[in-house]
Amino acid sequence: MAVASWPYLGPDHLLPSRSRQICLTCHWFRHHADADSLPLLSCQWHQALICHGDHLTQRCPCWIEPRHVGGGWCPEAA
Repeated sequence: MAVASWPYLGPDHLLPSRSRQICLTCHWFRHHADADSLPLLSCQWHQALICHGDHLTQRCPCWIEPRHVGGGWCPEAA
C-alpha cells in the first residue's frame, strides 16, 4: 500500500510530549514526498500518516530510540 493512502494517526494514538521523545526523533518516523512534492510525515510502525506539527509535540507509546545513537552519525574513518 502506498504511503499516501495510509490513514492519519488520531489523538487516540498520540500522547503530548514535552521531552525529546517525539515522533520526529523516533526510529519509526519517516518523511516522503507525495505526487505534488508536498511532504508527508509517517510512522512506519503504525503504517499511518502524522499531521504536520504533531511530529514536534507528540509521540505514541511505541516510541523507540533511533538506531544511529549507538554508532553516531558518521561512520568511522579508516
